[in-house]
Amino acid sequence: MSIALAYTTGHASELEHLIQGCIRNERAAQEKLYHLFYPRMMALVRRYIDQEMQAEEVLNNGFLRGFQKIKQYNFQGSFEGWLRKIVFHAVADYVKQNNRYSTNIVLVEKDEMVHKDHADKLYYDQLIELVQMLPDATRTVFNMYVLEGYTHREIGNILGISEGTSKWHLSEGRKVLKEKIEKLELHFKI
Repeated sequence: MSIALAYTTGHASELEHLIQGCIRNERAAQEKLYHLFYPRMMALVRRYIDQEMQAEEVLNNGFLRGFQKIKQYNFQGSFEGWLRKIVFHAVADYVKQNNRYSTNIVLVEKDEMVHKDHADKLYYDQLIELVQMLPDATRTVFNMYVLEGYTHREIGNILGISEGTSKWHLSEGRKVLKEKIEKLELHFKI
């Protein structure tokens, strides 16, 4: 069991103690909380940002925002979920500032599903690696829609793009991933 899960399930009072320390701006509590949630929050950030230094910077900005807003956490619901939302907004802000989206693309293609046998043969890490190869804007929309569950309207609002552009990026991402998966299929033993 991961340390973060142990804190959030079995040792709620320890997590509450850390959060209270962060509210009092105690450096030791902030450091412990940072290390406790670092792996999961970094995994979230790396879905969108493949360069390690930029990912680290965005994650640190997310934690900083979390520490600045920690007084707003009301101890109802998952603290990890609360922190995840703040870190995600740091990611979205970074993406908005560093990616250039075309707002003129509104065409939507029919998505074709990748055959289940192809996907079953891929490991999770390989799929993530393929997603990381997508162009930045397409990867961001793909991750937000597929992995985070945002609607095209929500993606458009967060990233400042139209719904049509969001749909195009998702379609393009699926098309590119399908092609890459089919190419990989040639290397699998049947």
